[in-house]
Amino acid sequence: MVAALSPSRASDFMTCPMLYRFRVIDKLPSPPTQATARGTLVHAVLERLFDLPATERTIDAAVGLVPQEWERLAAEEPAMLDLLTEHDGSTDAWFSGAQALLETWFGLEDPTRLEPAERELYVETEIDGLVLRGYVDRLDVAPGGAMRVVDYKTGRSPSEHFEAKALFQMKFYALVLWRLRGEIPRRLQLVYLGNSEIVAYEPDEQDLLGTERKVKALWAAIERAATTGDWRPSPSRLCDWCDHKALCPAWGGTPPPLPDDAARRAIDPTVTGQVEIDD
Repeated sequence: MVAALSPSRASDFMTCPMLYRFRVIDKLPSPPTQATARGTLVHAVLERLFDLPATERTIDAAVGLVPQEWERLAAEEPAMLDLLTEHDGSTDAWFSGAQALLETWFGLEDPTRLEPAERELYVETEIDGLVLRGYVDRLDVAPGGAMRVVDYKTGRSPSEHFEAKALFQMKFYALVLWRLRGEIPRRLQLVYLGNSEIVAYEPDEQDLLGTERKVKALWAAIERAATTGDWRPSPSRLCDWCDHKALCPAWGGTPPPLPDDAARRAIDPTVTGQVEIDD
C-alpha cells in the first residue's frame, strides 16, 4: 500500500487522535447537519454558477440554481432530506438560508470579473512515499501564471486560536500544487460567508517546506499510534461539536473495542487519503 493523506484526515489527527480513530478505524458515521448540508449546497451552486457566461452570473441566477442543486444532492444522499423534518418538509427556510450566504458572497467577489482556471480541482502528488490529495474549491490563474487558491467557508472566520488550522488546509493545497506545477501559489484566500470576511495569505518556500515537514511528522505520529494502539483524546472546546463525544473516554464514554485489524485500518490509504469535495 502507498500511504496517503487528505487534509480532512490530517486535520482530524491534529484536532484529536481519538477523533481520527473514530472516523478511520471505527468508521463511525457523521450524519449531515444543517450547517454541513447548507455548506455543501452553497459550494455546489458556486461551482455551477461559473458554467454561465460572465454577464449572466447574477445573484438571481445563483438563487435559481439552489433548487436543482438541492434535488441533485438529496438524490445522492437521501439522509439530507431528514434535515427538513423540523420545517415539515418545506424547503423555504432552507433555501432562504442558502440565499443569504450567496448574497454575502456577491458582496465579497464579483463573478462577472472572474474566470476560474479550475473548479473543484482534484490534486494529488507523492512526497517521499506519502501521497497527498484533496479538492481545491477554485483555482484562479493570472495571465502571467500566478495562482490564487480560493476556498469557500460557509461558517464564520475563526479566532486567532483556530486560524492556523484553516491556513494549514490551504498550505496543504499549496504544497501539492507547488510539487505538481513547480510554482508556489501567489495567494491563498479563505472566503468566509458566515460573517462576510476574506482571510488571505501569501506563502513562500519556507512556509511550504515547513508544511511538508509537518505533514511528514503527522504521518509518522499516525503510524506510531497505529503500532501502539494509543489514540488518546485531546479535549478542547471543539468537543462540543463532536458527533462521538458520548463514546469518548475524556467525557466518561467507552469507545468500541479496537478491531483485530485496527493497525491496518489506521493507515489504509482508501480511508486516510479519502478526499471530500469541501475538504
